[in-house]
Amino acid sequence: MIAMTLVAFLSLSAAQAASQPPSYDEAVRCAGLTQAASELEGGESGEGRSLYDAALYWSLTAMQIAQRAARPAATTDADQSRARIRAVRELITDDPDARTTLQRCRARTPDLG
Repeated sequence: MIAMTLVAFLSLSAAQAASQPPSYDEAVRCAGLTQAASELEGGESGEGRSLYDAALYWSLTAMQIAQRAARPAATTDADQSRARIRAVRELITDDPDARTTLQRCRARTPDLG
């Protein structure tokens, strides 16, 4: 878990250097969607592990952006929890906008190995 966190932070730095970093709202939305998708998929499959990695990446990205903006960690945690709850509802009902946004988030997630 610690190794994955370190890899995520290193990947985040590389990804941000290579492209435009996401906004806080984008990162929170991606964190919520990937966390929800990971929970719904489960961790036993390759897809589940990939979603878990994406969720970790986006959660850490949101936290890093929040730290730079001096947002309290508790606020960021609450924002991500609300985003996850919303995303679970949307993914269960197969909301097309949520599915499209999830795919965009996954495409922007670096390969964490």
